[in-house]
Amino acid sequence: MTPTLWGRIQSRLLLVLIVGGTWTLLVTPFIKPFSASISSAYFLTFVAVLIVTFVGVIWELIYHGLQQTRWEKDWPTLFGLLTGIPEFFTTAFWLAVMTGDRVIPPLTFFLHFFSTWIVVWLFANGPIRILFPRWRFNGGRFT
Repeated sequence: MTPTLWGRIQSRLLLVLIVGGTWTLLVTPFIKPFSASISSAYFLTFVAVLIVTFVGVIWELIYHGLQQTRWEKDWPTLFGLLTGIPEFFTTAFWLAVMTGDRVIPPLTFFLHFFSTWIVVWLFANGPIRILFPRWRFNGGRFT
């Protein structure tokens, strides 16, 4: 079954918060700049995860509208990976707006965002289908 809008939103929330949050917890000490404190690095990376989570719901509405123009009302898996590109720029913009003077270095943000994006994408296309076998048949919904 093609994931429904509500199913994609549920999947995004759970995957980004649980898988992305866990990945952020693990990777932040390794990508933080040497001059930054660990607490500052965690603050900025988790703010980025929250931005991706909440702004991502708006992106899902946009993606849903675009998918309605396709005959199967869905798009190839690769498109799901490539949607990280516009979300990267949106997240970078809102992170700069929200954190003000606490700027995350561009390389750190790039490494964090895309490594998290790939981990979440891989989990959505692999282990989630094993852990939640009915997920696909429920249109991506967990409830």
